[in-house]
Amino acid sequence: METAEAASNLSGKHIVLGVTGGIAAYKAVEVVSRLKKLGAHVHVIMTRGAQNFVTELTFREMSDEPVITDMWAKVTHYHVEHIALAKLADVVLVAPATANFLAKAACGMADDMLTTTVLATKAPIFVAPAMNTAMYENAMTQENLERLRAHGFHVIEPASGQLACGTSGSGRLPEPVELVSVLEQFFDSGAQGADASVRQKRDLVGRKVLVTAGGTHEPLDPVRYLGNRSTGKMGFAVAEAAAQRGADVVLVAGPVGLATPVGVRRVDVLTAQEMHDAVLREYADTDAVIKAAAVADYRPKERAGQKIKKKDGSLFLELVRNPDILKELGEKKQQQVLVGFAAETERVLEYAAGKLKKKNLDFIVANDVSRKDAGFSADTNCVTILGRDGTHTEHPLMSKRALADIILDRVAGALSQGRA
Repeated sequence: METAEAASNLSGKHIVLGVTGGIAAYKAVEVVSRLKKLGAHVHVIMTRGAQNFVTELTFREMSDEPVITDMWAKVTHYHVEHIALAKLADVVLVAPATANFLAKAACGMADDMLTTTVLATKAPIFVAPAMNTAMYENAMTQENLERLRAHGFHVIEPASGQLACGTSGSGRLPEPVELVSVLEQFFDSGAQGADASVRQKRDLVGRKVLVTAGGTHEPLDPVRYLGNRSTGKMGFAVAEAAAQRGADVVLVAGPVGLATPVGVRRVDVLTAQEMHDAVLREYADTDAVIKAAAVADYRPKERAGQKIKKKDGSLFLELVRNPDILKELGEKKQQQVLVGFAAETERVLEYAAGKLKKKNLDFIVANDVSRKDAGFSADTNCVTILGRDGTHTEHPLMSKRALADIILDRVAGALSQGRA
């Protein structure tokens, strides 16, 4: 352990640990212990709610530092404590971060020592949400998280599993070793400039995940094509999230103007036939496929060699069916977990359920693309996930990146069980 302490990039760092009132507060004790063993100085701030779960004495003994519980208590150690801790901190970690704390922080409130310190510090701030699944997935909580990300907060996504309230889903505080690892990674060379949303899940390591994204263009002539409004944002969010969770990601992308996510192998295609061929080349050794692309169902029977000139009267085009990529994958499916999307404008759940069964999917993500806040060009989505076991799970409006992790939670769960 002495070698690990000496080598740790946390040695000598001043870490302010905010502990809020959730049942997962007990895990924060081990976080303090691990940080101390790595040579860090840990300064704990407890909210009133946190004191219902863990005592001030426990943290004081573990950290060997005064523990702050009351903004109005007599100053015994720091000059002006919220300012002193805000200036002293090399990093602030709030774990667990309750929905109440996230809401206050997102609004810039400063009504206790923790929120005041967060508002006053210029140090990097990490928050690890931990709460009931429904609270975490609630649209207001997701909006608060997006607001915090926009202001530079680093969000450590919760783990999935059995929660203290008896439900199962997203909302578990990651294990202390994972939380400490996030801070170590941050202080590695160049990590301070990393994306403001830090996601520690590594449950797809060793898995190959194939994602399709964007629409396809079906040429009429050298100038014109048939296409749709898909921007690829949902598929790119899934690819990014899968790579961050350790997967070997292949992204088959239609013609979209998005940057390739870090760690993703991208294959660019134009037409539905090209996407079909690219997907089938990769399919045999793939563990999971997320088909988020909006593939054209039809293409012109003939492509004009020159630009079609405008003439009097109507123009008639004969269209033929494109290959049904998802249906073919379902027919060939062996070990793969297969996820489809149903982008509909009416009878959304009915059409999605039919597609789920017809194409032999493990689950399908259904959304109403006629909504302005959940359509092709939006950064947010509102979906219902239908499982082949007959379950329907509604997810409120949230960022596509947050939804990507919800989808991948189900994929990872299915892979861990051998099937969905």
